[in-house]
Amino acid sequence: MTREYLKKATVSREKRKADVEATVRRMLDDIAANRDDAVAKYARDLDKWTGDFRVSKAEIEAKSKTLSKVFKEDFAFCHAQVVEFAKRQKDSIQAFEMEIRPGAVLGQKLIPVGSVGCYVPGGKYPLISAAIMSAGTAKVAGVGHIVGCAPPRGQDGIYPQTLYALAQSGADEIFCLGGVQAMASMAYGCLGMPKADMITGPGNAFVAEAKRQLYGICGIDLLAGPTEILVIADKTADPFMVATDLLGQAEHGPDSPAWLVTTSRALGEAVIKEVARQLVTLETRENAGKAWADFGEVILVGSDDEAIAVSDDYAPEHLELQTGRDDYYLEKLRNYGSLFIGEASTVAYGDKGVGTNHTLPTGSAARYTGGLSVHKFTKTVTYERLTRRASKEIGPVIARVCREEGMIAHAISGEVRVKRYEGAN
Repeated sequence: MTREYLKKATVSREKRKADVEATVRRMLDDIAANRDDAVAKYARDLDKWTGDFRVSKAEIEAKSKTLSKVFKEDFAFCHAQVVEFAKRQKDSIQAFEMEIRPGAVLGQKLIPVGSVGCYVPGGKYPLISAAIMSAGTAKVAGVGHIVGCAPPRGQDGIYPQTLYALAQSGADEIFCLGGVQAMASMAYGCLGMPKADMITGPGNAFVAEAKRQLYGICGIDLLAGPTEILVIADKTADPFMVATDLLGQAEHGPDSPAWLVTTSRALGEAVIKEVARQLVTLETRENAGKAWADFGEVILVGSDDEAIAVSDDYAPEHLELQTGRDDYYLEKLRNYGSLFIGEASTVAYGDKGVGTNHTLPTGSAARYTGGLSVHKFTKTVTYERLTRRASKEIGPVIARVCREEGMIAHAISGEVRVKRYEGAN
């Protein structure tokens, strides 16, 4: 394959991962042993928070009144888009029952997860829309109890817009709590929270590592690291639009990769110049500029199929198409978290509320999983119901297989039924 780097990352994808495993392990062990006391200590030391953790309904109502009518209308629009898409996803998979052979009935049931903890990060950018993506989608799935957590922003607690978003998205309880201590509290059931069957939400390297280590104690949505964008563009694309979208994701943080794969040398070189031009006046250039310098890449390939192969190899979180053959790419591409087709589409729409979920796989995880959806909050369980005659007929086959495996007790459980139901018809 022809692959020429017009610009190559100076830091490897592996190197960007912070060595936080030991720190998170110590914190989780401390919280598991000392529970609320340890949570309060980390909240005080890391977030400078000494106030109440559980947010009262009165506080939610008071802060909601401070928000503008325009914000509430915009939020309602985004919430409606995501919820409607989640409802369609829910409808796409159904319970069923089938008679696979006479007297042998098999079935599938869909059962919502009982309790979920939804984390909305604060950090440099309070990701308001993360509340819709997690709590809103969990609500559509029918989750029984939803806890929302978000870190304080100063002495006033949770960012008012985030608090409003969690409440409107369906959180039954909301806690002013961030970072590792929030994930651990939801998993272990600290501070009066019910133990979560599943925890969700994006966050920094410590939050992602906490989710990884807590997996097994509870379920998780997926391991989401620094956000990524890959744009496939050809000579028909506008360098200005391509550069704008690359920087749109790079501003998330200095470790957010932005990649361009192109079949046009002229387009690739023009995008490099345009990124430099836009960075001069971009207000978030401190993050975006470092991300582009360290992790930005422009890859020149010889054909559309080579562009597809490179993209599938990278398996990006967000993948944009700005080509003259978008439908061809849509048909052939396999590995991505979410796809944005054509210049009129952009990652920002998906991030904030066009309808698709923005919690997506990073670090090439799109090779084997999709993003957060209503299905992640739903357990697909199976059952069997056999008549005595069907059990008598199936029993000898299963028993022989069990004996071939050396599992004698398994075999006997089938053989005794064959004997018991000998006269069944």
